[in-house]
Amino acid sequence: MSHISNPLLEEILHHTRHDPHRRASSLSDFILGAQDGLVNVLGVILGVAAATNEVNIVLVAGLATTFAESISMGAVAFTTTLADADLYQSEREREYRHIQEIPALEKQEVREIYRGKGFKGDLLDRIVDTVTANKDVWVALMMAEEHQLAPVDRKLAVRAAWIVGLSAVVGSLVPLAPFAFLPIGTSMIASVVVTATVLFAIGAYKARVTIGHPGRSGLEMAIIGTLSALAGYLVGILLKVPAQI
Repeated sequence: MSHISNPLLEEILHHTRHDPHRRASSLSDFILGAQDGLVNVLGVILGVAAATNEVNIVLVAGLATTFAESISMGAVAFTTTLADADLYQSEREREYRHIQEIPALEKQEVREIYRGKGFKGDLLDRIVDTVTANKDVWVALMMAEEHQLAPVDRKLAVRAAWIVGLSAVVGSLVPLAPFAFLPIGTSMIASVVVTATVLFAIGAYKARVTIGHPGRSGLEMAIIGTLSALAGYLVGILLKVPAQI
């Protein structure tokens, strides 16, 4: 890279290392799995702990929820990704048919799209002619601008399933861990505190790699997740199992 000027080299390094683009799908898959595991398992174990005061029952319920939830979440991520890919493909094929069968209407839609962007006159005419001269470019434009759809690689379905499933397992074990080492009363408090802390960290990380204030984003995720999980605790209190004499 010796032939690249220093200013350009600095910009390349900034683009690739200091401020790189993030993979939105991976981030959303991670957050989906981790948050779901944290909140759902915390709600289940708080409810069971409040109802039974039995650590062994809490651990069994928590582990059962962990693996059932993780497999379910991974399967949902897999089927959802495939559904998105199928939707994109079906709409893409429909656009090709429309271009073939009703080209005048489709061309007018292109004109309206670019008119809405501020183009007019001869420049607008040239843009429309250029776009509609190539069917692939034409369809790609309609998919992005009219339908607001992006292509989805079907191969990403397996990857999404693994990310969601594994992050759900890791997230689920966080609130469960205190019950393996502490008395049930102390473990309930510790579980809520640890889970809220991890939720805060996830929210702050999301804001750092996307947009927003890390502290505010982290606090929102911690509050929403913890309040959701506490619903399980209230159910456990209401359905508390009487102590055996």
